[in-house]
Amino acid sequence: MLKEPPPFRENRFLQLLIVWLILVWALSAIEPFSRPEWAMENILVGSYAIVLSLTYRYFRFTNLSYGLFGLFMTLHLIGAHYTYAETPIGFWLQDIFGGSRNNYDRVVHFSYGLLCGYAMWDILVRCARVRQSWSYFMAVVVILAFSSFYELLEALVAVVITPDLGILWIGAQGDEWDAHKDTLLAMLGAIIAMMMTWYSVGERKISVSE
Repeated sequence: MLKEPPPFRENRFLQLLIVWLILVWALSAIEPFSRPEWAMENILVGSYAIVLSLTYRYFRFTNLSYGLFGLFMTLHLIGAHYTYAETPIGFWLQDIFGGSRNNYDRVVHFSYGLLCGYAMWDILVRCARVRQSWSYFMAVVVILAFSSFYELLEALVAVVITPDLGILWIGAQGDEWDAHKDTLLAMLGAIIAMMMTWYSVGERKISVSE
């Protein structure tokens, strides 16, 4: 059963999650690797937070969805602090698995599909009223669409808005297929998320809260 969380003043989990994200954001603001890139990356986080805040009164995701959102935003803020090409976790993975680049950006793109796929499914089932049999596929499609849009947005920023900073923001690290790989990883993450959701929900009929 998908149930809406309580009003914000009664939702202790969401309150603690917001405190956590504010703390991580504050730490990420302390001497970031590149202040201009940190500021650009925070446009995404800020926009995300504003949309979720404004829509809470009209549509509340489940607390599980908010928790997964919070984990994704935490990963994003870490990348914003170090830049995705210089994040220590990426170098640690590079030492373990080999390779010629820092793959932290790949981890975050995969995590976008894995962590946000359930939230997309959540809104499709409870708000868009998509049939359960189609909901898993449609959630993957929505994640793929948003991921592709973000890659186009990055390209627009790099070419038109801030050409000097844009290449650093994209973080392709010389890989001409970077956007394609990032989008593919987001889709794969969403597929795994929907497989897990399907397994947990099964073929039971979902009770949707009004």
